[in-house]
Amino acid sequence: MLDSGVAFVPKSRIPVKSIALPVEHGSWGFLFEPLLAGLLIAPTIGGAFLSIFMIGAFLSRQPLKFVVGDYLQKKRLPRTAVAFRWTLYFASIATTGLIASIFTASPHSFVPLVIASPVVIYLILQDASRKSRETLVELLAASVLAASIASLSLAAAHAYAFAAAMWLIMLARLIPSVLYVKNRLRLEKKKEYSSAIPIGAHVAAAGLLLALYVVGLGSILTILIALFLLFRSITGLSSRRHKLTAKELGVREVVYGCVYALSVVAGYYAGF
Repeated sequence: MLDSGVAFVPKSRIPVKSIALPVEHGSWGFLFEPLLAGLLIAPTIGGAFLSIFMIGAFLSRQPLKFVVGDYLQKKRLPRTAVAFRWTLYFASIATTGLIASIFTASPHSFVPLVIASPVVIYLILQDASRKSRETLVELLAASVLAASIASLSLAAAHAYAFAAAMWLIMLARLIPSVLYVKNRLRLEKKKEYSSAIPIGAHVAAAGLLLALYVVGLGSILTILIALFLLFRSITGLSSRRHKLTAKELGVREVVYGCVYALSVVAGYYAGF
């Protein structure tokens, strides 16, 4: 047989979907909840482009962890080329949104993103080290995603205090939920878990929301939803719970997150 001089690269056995897209259902909710609330509370052209940037950056994370991880391990696997290609696709979306937002959003709209940028670098390195499932990493990732509502608020000329309050309000939803889901999954798998930590986080979140409401930067509707999530945490980590698969739990959390985000929007426009 003649040698054509063309190197044969075997196809990756890993499904392209698992290389290109996040596999955790909850992470999609963590992306879109702050964006949904932010775009409805503070709709602007600049905010729309900022949202495109954030979506592109979020999508880039999954394939990028394969690219960076394989590079650090000095490996070139079939999946590396696939991951690199999808990283370029998603990075182009992020770049388009970023360039457009630079021309349409005010400079201080990027302050929350600049604050979050060191955490993003840390998360990329943790992803490459296959440590993305650690609790601290997931909490930091949720905190970064929550920053989007602060940027959208600033793009609509809201004060820094309002933007910070919106960020805290989303953190009051995301951080307790991360802790609840991780411990609920451990419980379902009959592993060691904690009920005190997620329940305590939900209590602290409700207290934070109450404090923001007292100073005029929160909503009673959001507090009510937070109390419901506290009840969900208590019952979900008890012996009376209904057993759920990881997918079922993730879908439920996405629904709860949408309700929470809409409560923030409704409370803002209703004024209570």
